[in-house]
Amino acid sequence: MSGITTYGERRLVLISGRAHPELAERVAEELGVDLVPTTAYDFASGEIYVRFQESVRGADAFVLQSMTAPINQWVMEQLLMVDALKRASVKTITAVMPFFPYARQDKKHRGREPISARLMADLYKTAGADRLMSVDLHAAQAQGFFDGPVDHLFAMPTLVDYVRTRVDTANVTVVSPDAGRIRVAEQWAAKLGGNPLAFVHKTRDITRPNSAVANRVVGEVAGRDCVLVDDLIDTGGTIAEAVRVLRENDARSVMIVATHGVLSDPAARRLAECGASEVVITDTLPIPRDKRFPSLTVLSIAPLLARAIREVFDEGSVTSLFDGNA
Repeated sequence: MSGITTYGERRLVLISGRAHPELAERVAEELGVDLVPTTAYDFASGEIYVRFQESVRGADAFVLQSMTAPINQWVMEQLLMVDALKRASVKTITAVMPFFPYARQDKKHRGREPISARLMADLYKTAGADRLMSVDLHAAQAQGFFDGPVDHLFAMPTLVDYVRTRVDTANVTVVSPDAGRIRVAEQWAAKLGGNPLAFVHKTRDITRPNSAVANRVVGEVAGRDCVLVDDLIDTGGTIAEAVRVLRENDARSVMIVATHGVLSDPAARRLAECGASEVVITDTLPIPRDKRFPSLTVLSIAPLLARAIREVFDEGSVTSLFDGNA
């Protein structure tokens, strides 16, 4: 049997979808468990079939899926796994999605639009998930979309520890790519020792997805080592424009740091050519070989996910993982 047994009564089982099996294997290794053997395949029509090859009755189940492209397929696969677990009489179900699907569609910009992130939360609840676990939500208030516990994990400690080894913290300016993420930049500055802040003023046309124009920098960046922080990088246009503006304002160097590497084309090319000294992301999403480039660093999020899963299973404190910042 897979899983951790506590006092001969409770059992933790970890299940993986097909989107990012390498991450699931690393999480399983950190937990000291085996992944539940699972059959999953697509019918000729595109329908998905899943079945677990051993009993999960009475277990605390954690089903992990990374929402990479094609995102709709992997959302559906995880929903089917949650439904299968519910019908297999598990005790609890936690849907672990390091990158929350449709997270950027968390409000209506114009009339007659959906609030897609809310719909995702409703789908998981209807399928049978008791709780959700995700890393660095695009907007923290999205936790309120799910009628149940949501474990909102933060990659910042992992990223900050790495950045400290790569920059002179006495000469760092933390830069937000837009005014909306100043709060996150403030947290970064505090973690790095109270560094100054700057942000890139940009304009965005809400009728054109993945399109923004960086106009100017607000804050002192000349001669400084800039750490440009964001939650995700999709096509890379916004972040590459921000690097350009920082360079034009005489920044000594620019390091890009983000949690989620969506890296839709042509992100890899843009990032490789934008002039950043290094691009640091985590492996919440798979980064295929053709999207890697020399200045890219990918840090593992598996230890954080494993510790959070263990705290939930042990009925401990997930907040304690972040020194009270969760």
